[in-house]
Amino acid sequence: MKTLRACVIGAGAGGLAAAIDLAAAGVKTTLLESHATPGGKMRQVAVSGPGNNAAQPTLIDAGPTVFTMPWVFESLFARGGKAFFDTLPAVPADILARHAWTGGGLLDLHADVRESAKAIEAFAGPNEARRFDAFCARARSNFETLNHSFMQAQQPSMLELTRRVGLIGLPGLLRTHPQRSMWSALGDYFHDPRLRQLFGRYATYVGSSPLEAPATLMLIAHVEQQGVWLLPGGMRSLASAMTELGRELGVDYRFNAPVAAIDTDPLGHVNGVRLEDETLPADLVIFAGDHAALAEGRLGETVRQAVPPVAPHRRGLSAVTWCVRGETHGFPLHYHNVFFAEDYPREFQTLFKHRSQPRQPTVYVCAQDRLGDAKPSGGERLLILVNAPADGDQDRWSETQQAEVWQAAVEVMGRCGLSISVQTDASITTTPAHFASLFPGSGGSLYGRASHGMMASFNRPGARSRVPGLYLAGGTVHPGPGVPMATLSGRLAAEAALSDAGIGR
Repeated sequence: MKTLRACVIGAGAGGLAAAIDLAAAGVKTTLLESHATPGGKMRQVAVSGPGNNAAQPTLIDAGPTVFTMPWVFESLFARGGKAFFDTLPAVPADILARHAWTGGGLLDLHADVRESAKAIEAFAGPNEARRFDAFCARARSNFETLNHSFMQAQQPSMLELTRRVGLIGLPGLLRTHPQRSMWSALGDYFHDPRLRQLFGRYATYVGSSPLEAPATLMLIAHVEQQGVWLLPGGMRSLASAMTELGRELGVDYRFNAPVAAIDTDPLGHVNGVRLEDETLPADLVIFAGDHAALAEGRLGETVRQAVPPVAPHRRGLSAVTWCVRGETHGFPLHYHNVFFAEDYPREFQTLFKHRSQPRQPTVYVCAQDRLGDAKPSGGERLLILVNAPADGDQDRWSETQQAEVWQAAVEVMGRCGLSISVQTDASITTTPAHFASLFPGSGGSLYGRASHGMMASFNRPGARSRVPGLYLAGGTVHPGPGVPMATLSGRLAAEAALSDAGIGR
């Protein structure tokens, strides 16, 4: 029997996972990546080391920093004959995140939900703690309803999803409240505006506004309550471990290998991938980049119709990030920290309706040397992030713009008690324009299409594209953004491809 040949384009979580499953099924698999290293958005940035020593740079995680849903990776690694936690010993975090407000207050969410309830009671009173318990029950129900029927399954239509959950599960599906906004639903659970703000932030995990994202997405809170882990070497170590697993299974990795086009035969079926100086024959192709690149014709005219285009105003959030090595003062940082200004609705109206930067942005700080409350000696590694519109292909982001956004972030952190002294030449800024360049077709969006409205989850493409033999993976397609979801998308793409080829996974 002829050996099936596959090309996977993109070495993010989705592409790496797809390549592992294809190779494990006996498919001759080549993975092509335009960058020099694997990981996609799981990237690291090198800044000057201690004493501004450029010869010994410090590596800082510059992309996703929150690792959840380890069972996704346990299953994937088991497919390759490995035990995930033996390969990559992750450390569970006791504190999920530390939150502070410019108007006052500090609140930790804990891995133990009971500890979180106690903290909320001390922070906002016993009534809010009781409402938190009710919120947790709703988030858990949403997750249990949609985990196997939607997230781990090929993308369904609304009718198909209803069929999957069945009559018994239909009440639970209705209680996910896809017709309500997350912001509206959170008002039922939290009367303290700070708590509504805190849990509304989960919409940004999928690049969206809590004012427009469906209440269904409250399930993200339950995902975090199941545990957040810290990986040795940062999130980039996950990409390295997935790459090594694929290599052991026979995946041929080619880095610094940008794809010029995906070719099709006269009947419209995929038959190869063109690089700058050669063409690789392929019986199937999995594209694991931003699917908007296909619709823009970046992979050739013959596959432009593979997916519908994404209008710029439909894109999810971008960001401005700073990877810095600096001294911190005045605030007890933990690993994950969030600093809120008072007016959350205005922030998202500014981002999505006015396509501009808020004057008082929410600021996320990942203090990557803080495995507890102890402050590291000397300068510490920080990823600092504020949300931004995904207009990086339209706005070049001048130095003046960057300085203004940095000053706004510094002001919010300062009002919460944190000051940062950045070492000279130990800071690297990444803007939406940079992200647009790093990830073609994205316009700088880090999440693909925004998850706004009750049909948002059904508007993302599924694993099968409109072009026979071309499959889709990555955070811009079903089941959505985030490292675990992108990994699931890669597995679903491989499953669809193998099924269509008559090969059982």
